[in-house]
Amino acid sequence: MSEGYISRSEHEEFAKRIDDHNERQDARLKEIEKNVSSITDLVTSVKELAVEMKHMSEEQRKQGQRLETLEGRDGEKWRTVVACMITAVIGAAIGIVADGFFLAMP
Repeated sequence: MSEGYISRSEHEEFAKRIDDHNERQDARLKEIEKNVSSITDLVTSVKELAVEMKHMSEEQRKQGQRLETLEGRDGEKWRTVVACMITAVIGAAIGIVADGFFLAMP
């Protein structure tokens, strides 16, 4: 044979190796595609989780504000009751003093 040419059997062996290599590459690409799909699903799930966490945080903040309002009502009512009681005691004391003053007058 002349130089630079290969035999038919060498060509067939070369073609077989190329086909085998292509099959391996195809298998690797399929595996990579599955992995990319899994990663995409994971990213989507994380985004959804982040949105839900944001909504939960906002709701928790609103509930905290409502709780503070409810706790403040009890304190406000207690202060009102104490103020009324102090006013009543002072009024009674002034009444007793005034009654004693007017009874002592001739």
